[in-house]
Amino acid sequence: MKPIPVVFHLGPLQLHTYGLGLAITFWFAYRYLDRRLRAHGYPSEWLGPVTVRVIVAAIVGARVVHVLAHLSVYLAHPVQILEVWQGGLSSFGGLALGLTTGFYLAHKRLPQVRLAVLADLVAPVLLASWAVGRLLGPQLMVRGGGHPTHQWFGLYYAGEVGKRLPVPLFQAAITFVVLLVVWRVERAAAAAGGPVGIVASVALGLWGAGRFTEEHLWLATGGPGHGGALAVEIAGIALAAVGLGTAAWLFVRHRRTRREVAAAAPPEPVGAR
Repeated sequence: MKPIPVVFHLGPLQLHTYGLGLAITFWFAYRYLDRRLRAHGYPSEWLGPVTVRVIVAAIVGARVVHVLAHLSVYLAHPVQILEVWQGGLSSFGGLALGLTTGFYLAHKRLPQVRLAVLADLVAPVLLASWAVGRLLGPQLMVRGGGHPTHQWFGLYYAGEVGKRLPVPLFQAAITFVVLLVVWRVERAAAAAGGPVGIVASVALGLWGAGRFTEEHLWLATGGPGHGGALAVEIAGIALAAVGLGTAAWLFVRHRRTRREVAAAAPPEPVGAR
């Protein structure tokens, strides 16, 4: 079985499957967030121009962090710094600069919306887009597989010898499960009247735990292709701790507030129904 082609041609045009997959992923994220904004009663006319800026910021941030994590490799071959179509985008770098840019621009256009509310709206979009992006990005790029394997589910990837663990497929499956949990938390929070921010906190914590797991079990090798593995694992643990810790704190505070409100309410008159 041959690897999925990473380049194909349409006449004189040379298209990279990895880049096309990312483009589809960004379009999906835009459409899903637009739908969620309108469903919650917020205007979305501003989203198109902001999305373009977020995409640029995310790609720049992802590439910069990846290059810094593999600086010795790129110093020896500096031309490869610009070869984004060969892969090499750090998810943490892309999220850091992309989200910072997105939240800043969204706040300028929707100053009445609290940051925590916006985070709850965006969190499921990011998870869904991450799952789609794993299938249409790393799964279709050069050196997209994980550790070598002889298992039946192993796949061949361009630039790698032998069958590899299909880590992008694993990542997509894990993220989809996290998304199901986050959707359930969102429905429960809406039914109970809060707490605001718990959707984003749970999403952050579970996604961070997933990133640590996949990097530790299926990707980290210590070789030049995965020089940032330890940093990814540490970041994953930190995000899991912050996200799940914040979610627990929000839940406990919400329960305490409801008890205090109930205790302060005047007693119901005798015989009242």
